[in-house]
Amino acid sequence: MTVHRRGIIKNPESSAIEKKIKRGNAQRQASSGRGKATILLLLLIAVTGLVSWMYFTWTDDFTHTLVSRGEILTQPRVFMVDCSEDYKKYKHFPGCTPTKCGRAISDNVVTLEEAQRLRRLAERGLSLAGSDGGASILDLHSGALSMGKQFVNVYRYFKDEIRDVFTEEDFELYRDVRGRIQNAIAETFGLDSTQMYLTKPTFFSRINSTSAKTTHDEYWHPHIDKETYGSFDYTSLLYLSDYGVEFGGGRFVFMDPKTNRTVEPLTGRVSFFSSGSENLHRVEKVEWGTRYAITVSYTCDPDYAIDNPSLP
Repeated sequence: MTVHRRGIIKNPESSAIEKKIKRGNAQRQASSGRGKATILLLLLIAVTGLVSWMYFTWTDDFTHTLVSRGEILTQPRVFMVDCSEDYKKYKHFPGCTPTKCGRAISDNVVTLEEAQRLRRLAERGLSLAGSDGGASILDLHSGALSMGKQFVNVYRYFKDEIRDVFTEEDFELYRDVRGRIQNAIAETFGLDSTQMYLTKPTFFSRINSTSAKTTHDEYWHPHIDKETYGSFDYTSLLYLSDYGVEFGGGRFVFMDPKTNRTVEPLTGRVSFFSSGSENLHRVEKVEWGTRYAITVSYTCDPDYAIDNPSLP
C-alpha cells in the first residue's frame, strides 16, 4: 500500500498576497527607521548648534582682553570702576586713600632692556633654590626665598655668595623702577606720590606648570588684595616674560560681575590697580613654560611702610 503524505496545497493567488503584505511591512519598517534616524540627526544638529552658540556667546560676553601681548601701548590704557566700601574700614589718608578706583596698563614705564636686566636678577636669585611646587618667590626686602616646601632668608642662608649673585647696580635699578611705578599710579589716580609707601609683600615670582605641593604654590585662586593684606591700597605687576611665547596660560584676570577681563603679559609691561574688592582677580594656571613677574605693593598708611632693599 502506498502511503500519501498530506500537505497544504497553496493557492498561487494567496502566495502573491502574502508576498505583498511582507514587502509592505518591510517598507514600513525601513521608512520608520529612516524617520527615527532623521529625527535623531536633526536633534543632534540642534544640540550642536546650541552648544556652539552658548560657547561663542560666553566667550564674547564673559571674556574680554584689556590688552594683548601683540599690542604695544603708546599711552596707558585706563579703566575706571566704582570704588568698593572696603576702604571705609581703614583709616583715611587724604591724597592717597582710593577715591578714584580702576585698573591701568602701560608699556612706557619700564624699558625692555631694564625689564630684561630685572629678569636676569630674578633668575640668578631663584636659581639658588626654588619651590618644589610651581610657584617660587624672591623678596629682596625681607630676603624670603622659596626653598622646597618652605622659605629661607637668602641673605643669611647664602651670605658668602650673595655678592656674587646680586650687585649694587641691580638694587639701584630695582629702586628706580619701583619709584617710577609709584609715580605712574599717582598720576593715573590723581594722588600725592609722597603720601604713598612701599609695603610688603613685594617680590619676584617664577611660575611654571609643576603641580602644587603646598598652599603657597596655589597662586590661581580668586582673591582681593585689600582683604588678604589689609595694608594694600594699590597693587602693581611688572611682567618679565611674554605670554604665548615663553609660557602658556598665566594671564592676569580681573573678575568683574558679568565679564572676565584679561591682561596678557609682555616683558616690560606694567599693570596696576586699586586693591579693593572692585578688583577681584586671579592668575590663570601656567600650562607650559615659565612666567616671571614682580609684584610691587603700595600703602597709604606709613605704619606699614617698608624701606627700599639694600645689598648686605
